[in-house]
Amino acid sequence: MNYNAMTSEAVELLEKLISTPSVSRDESSAADELMRFLLDRSEGDNGSYEVKRKGNNVWCVPKDFDESLPTILLNAHIDTVKPVAGWTHDPFKPTYDGDCLYGLGSNDCGGGLVSLMQVFLYEQKKRERQAYNLIYLASCEEEVSGKNGIESVLPLLPPIAFAIVGEPTGMQPAIAEKGLMVIDAVAHGKAGHAARNEGDNAIYHAIEDIRWISQWVFPKQTDLLGPVKNTVTIVNAGTQHNVIPDQCTFTIDVRSNECYTNEEIFEYLQSHLKSELKARSFRLCSSSIDVNHPFVIRCKNKGLIPYGSPTLSDQALMRFPSLKLGPGQSSRSHTADEYICKSEIDEAIKLYVELLEGLTL
Repeated sequence: MNYNAMTSEAVELLEKLISTPSVSRDESSAADELMRFLLDRSEGDNGSYEVKRKGNNVWCVPKDFDESLPTILLNAHIDTVKPVAGWTHDPFKPTYDGDCLYGLGSNDCGGGLVSLMQVFLYEQKKRERQAYNLIYLASCEEEVSGKNGIESVLPLLPPIAFAIVGEPTGMQPAIAEKGLMVIDAVAHGKAGHAARNEGDNAIYHAIEDIRWISQWVFPKQTDLLGPVKNTVTIVNAGTQHNVIPDQCTFTIDVRSNECYTNEEIFEYLQSHLKSELKARSFRLCSSSIDVNHPFVIRCKNKGLIPYGSPTLSDQALMRFPSLKLGPGQSSRSHTADEYICKSEIDEAIKLYVELLEGLTL
């Protein structure tokens, strides 16, 4: 096994992807680049896998796929956020400083994207087959939780037994992840003249609910993700200074832990608040995997430390066991001068192969 060649090829592809802008919902050029690379490699490997595409999602399925075996999904996303102010490098030009490769999407999550791809390609070249199938999926619209991303592809895949999501975790296994629910709330009152004792101020009703939200703690929590976090982030009311507002709107950002579904949290809030509530979506759920899952045990045997992640990923749309494990650091994501280290990609490829070798689910 030539790890140096695998890393070099992975980094070369990542350089091309950095040079190909792929902001969420505008990833077609990056998807084209991935398709070209994977199709070229498939021809060189005598067509050992099929390359498929839906929208800007690209995935690979082995031609010798065995329906009697469990299937492991290797997933990472190709889209990026927009570049923030403060970059000292060109975000769309791969730039090196020693071991560090700078560029938008290099860390989140280009490093995981190309590392997992190399692991998939390596497994297709081996003569000995594992006791599972591997599918590789490069998904789009992850940064905006778009409906044209992984959610549109999962129904097209065979049943998945387990997934590795290549988000930057410093190659430590994130075995739980907080979910997200955004709630729009409306407190109602009655309009009146501010100079007279008339009307019913909707702002004051909203304040009561907001105070309750700021003080309430859902009782169920774990050491992995801690408590559910409810935060009021937007408040709007009033039309002019001398009119008592009959309506006050506010937005609640809910970060759910693995102890509650988004629906359960919403129903509880609805029963305790006077304001009218409407959830934008229930689909971005918290996720977790059993600490005794065979892959988690392998991670721990390697000295890796499981933890809970506060950040959202495509895991929120998976309804099967999954964890995040990828090169790079979450703290670099969405920042100016984002970077990944070539040595991190090299170490990731080696560790992925070691963890998957001989795995039995």
